[in-house]
Amino acid sequence: MPDTTLGRRAGWRTGTLGECLAELLGTCVLIAFGTAVVATTVAALNQSGRGSVGLGSAGDWLLITCGWAAAVTLGVYVAGGVSGAHLNPAVTVALALRRGFPWTKVVPYAVAQTAGAFLGAAITYVTYANAIGAYERAQGIVRGTAASAASGGIFFTGAAGYYGGSSGGPLVDQIVGTALLVLVIFALTDTRNQPPKGNLAPLVVGLLVAAIGMSFGANTGYAINPARDFGPRLFALMAGWGVAAFPGGDGFWWVPIVGPLIGGAVGAVLYDVCVGHVLVARGALATQDVEARGETVKEEPVL
Repeated sequence: MPDTTLGRRAGWRTGTLGECLAELLGTCVLIAFGTAVVATTVAALNQSGRGSVGLGSAGDWLLITCGWAAAVTLGVYVAGGVSGAHLNPAVTVALALRRGFPWTKVVPYAVAQTAGAFLGAAITYVTYANAIGAYERAQGIVRGTAASAASGGIFFTGAAGYYGGSSGGPLVDQIVGTALLVLVIFALTDTRNQPPKGNLAPLVVGLLVAAIGMSFGANTGYAINPARDFGPRLFALMAGWGVAAFPGGDGFWWVPIVGPLIGGAVGAVLYDVCVGHVLVARGALATQDVEARGETVKEEPVL
């Protein structure tokens, strides 16, 4: 018989707090793996004697995009059964706008996601502190100066130099990238469309993030997630990166917050107008996948 003792003692686990804990842990796993692959590529491999790798070749970018794809997949598998694994305030807001997700849960989810991202960055820093320090010494980087964005980029994103400090192009980049992210997520989770079956959706979402990174990542580092950038940026601020993490003036830090929130809403509306509403109008039926809670029905032998 199932043990119901835990449920009686901790009924809060069935509510919003339990969902937020899942979001926190799922985002923590995502950011720990994601920032760690950047730390590996930028600081660790070329200091460890296991390879001469820096961010100078296309192969290094491929390593990073594949690492982030795996990170997203694993984070979704961790939290999906409890909260749906939003792991991204832009996704949460889009679901509230177009899928009836309760608005009262948007802020708690966003706080949990940002806290999880902060913790994920902390895990990477604790693990790779020696490698990061060695990289900074080798490159003559003084942490806390503007130039330390080179090592701080392990944790937070930034705009490419060809933008010349302008925020307009990076903002467009984040809107486009997140619109594509949410649009395809809506397609993958629309049971009237062609959703992945057999619990493969997290793998496809990981491929989606890899595609965005390879196709749209060079401009700003494809944060496409306010928590992904802001949580690690807060950690970097506390870990000594200072002005590199939060530059003054028209600094970039707000772009990965505002851009994804706008882009997520755009992507959600585009999917519904161009595909979702068309499927409903045509009377498309929801696709059956697996039994409730993923349990397989026991088949009785035929006599």
